[in-house]
Amino acid sequence: MNLGQWPAVQDCRQQKTQWNEGSHASEEGDLTWPITCSVGVPTKAWSHLADDRKLKMSWHPQYRSSKFRHVFGKPASKENCYDSVPITHSVHDNHFCAVNPCFIAVVTECSCGGAFFVIPLNQTGKLDPHYPRVCGHRGNVLDIKWNPFNDFEIASCSEDTTIKIWDIPKQLLTRNLTACKKELMGHTRRVGLVEWHPTAANILFSSGYDFKVMVWNLDTKESVIMNPVRTITCHQGTILSMSFNTNGSLLATTCKDRKIRILDPRAGAVLQEANCTEHRANKVLFLGHLNKLLSTGTSRWNNRQLAVWDQDNLSKPLSEVDLDGSSGVLFPFYDVDTNMLYVVGKGDGNIRYYEVSADKPHLSYLTEYRSHSPQKGMGVMPKRGLDVTSCEIFRFYKLITSKGLIEPISMIVPRRSESYQEDIYPPTAGAWPSLTAQEWLRGMNKEPVMVSLRPCSELLSPELLLPERPPSVSTAPSNQTEKVVVEDGRRSFSLPEEKAPRQAAAERRPEEKTARLTNGFDMECPPPKTENELLQMFYRQQEEIRRLRELLTQREVQAKQLELEVKNSRMGSERF
Repeated sequence: MNLGQWPAVQDCRQQKTQWNEGSHASEEGDLTWPITCSVGVPTKAWSHLADDRKLKMSWHPQYRSSKFRHVFGKPASKENCYDSVPITHSVHDNHFCAVNPCFIAVVTECSCGGAFFVIPLNQTGKLDPHYPRVCGHRGNVLDIKWNPFNDFEIASCSEDTTIKIWDIPKQLLTRNLTACKKELMGHTRRVGLVEWHPTAANILFSSGYDFKVMVWNLDTKESVIMNPVRTITCHQGTILSMSFNTNGSLLATTCKDRKIRILDPRAGAVLQEANCTEHRANKVLFLGHLNKLLSTGTSRWNNRQLAVWDQDNLSKPLSEVDLDGSSGVLFPFYDVDTNMLYVVGKGDGNIRYYEVSADKPHLSYLTEYRSHSPQKGMGVMPKRGLDVTSCEIFRFYKLITSKGLIEPISMIVPRRSESYQEDIYPPTAGAWPSLTAQEWLRGMNKEPVMVSLRPCSELLSPELLLPERPPSVSTAPSNQTEKVVVEDGRRSFSLPEEKAPRQAAAERRPEEKTARLTNGFDMECPPPKTENELLQMFYRQQEEIRRLRELLTQREVQAKQLELEVKNSRMGSERF
């Protein structure tokens, strides 16, 4: 019997014919043909078929090149953690932690009412048992969020149906803080979530167990606000999560009625709605400028699952990724600048991270950070608070209830060079609003004010901070200075009279008017007038001083090495 009469060979040829008749050919004309027919075919038969070119097979291994392929998580040492912190035991599915470049706030246990700590970021180590708290709520605190444009203002919501806005004292807390700046009263049941608008100042969103989302304008003199500017009542169950797109023109929500909704936050109208029959969504977020949504939840088989959706068509998910069969809620964190997604499971000890792309498969798994200590919640540091000298691209603050510990975890890109890495630090959102509350309510949309994280960098969107009309300059004696004050009162600087012609030239060339910034903070301005801005400048200058000292030490070592080389060269020349 020749090789062509072998039954296995005939089966292979039949499978190949069926495969060619289908649409499985690649762009080059080769066939990606399965190797299921190799069973029962001797090596001699395989070589015969290959020599006669009766079988064509092409191998396409799935390799991806990525600058974030080797990102690793680095936990802080024991002395750089926050120890002996009585973290809350609430079963509410929330982060219970909020972080900014100055403070870390964490919800704590309280015998009467609800409370949370506000701890300076550099005050690590064991916490004093009598450390003062923020304790003005009559019920348990369920969520806390720092104002993205004011590092000394924080919002909290509670089971007592109220939202409170707190001003953290500039001298730090010396006793319990019970008097709030503003109190928002509109919900009829407990309030589970609060979110600040990403680009407009003094706009706050809240959602409660009364199935309502309320929009609050805090730009008023009233200390107690009873009526929100908008109440969204389209939900048929408890709202589980809220997320804004980049410019805050869209709001995505998940609900216990198993639906994902995309809303117009001003009008309250439902623009898109997904009825999740096979994917029960729990958390949702916008994926930056990719025009997509990501949701975490469970599949019909109760497996934890990630799903990517088209923002303009929520009829079905673009892709789904099953993780495991655990029961803890998955919290997604998305880095708009690097397109990296971090997935943290409540009760887990690991952090998975993916790279997100606009093309399929959309989610590319990188690796994960593993730990034996389960996390109760997570806080995330804004990009302007990261350490760019160590190539840190993300930082978590992990709440470990069993140990009463808050552990910082830095996500680092391994690089040998000590210089600033431009490719992993693209422009990021700064600490300035691009809209006022009234402008946003009137229908305006603007992208965030972008800054560079490079030391001594420039503001990339200066026109968003300047008024529409050029500031007027008054005539003053030659021995005095002229003051130019921006209308919103956040920036002021003085110019001598003899520099007025230079200012006129700068107005003709807007690209030369950009202020010099260090990590997004103006260093050419004189000391700010308000205590809030003064304390912010103090913390940033302390960090800048630390970095300059390290740089000075490196330069001194290099200078000594050069001196030694010069001496050696002189001694060598004298010998000859």
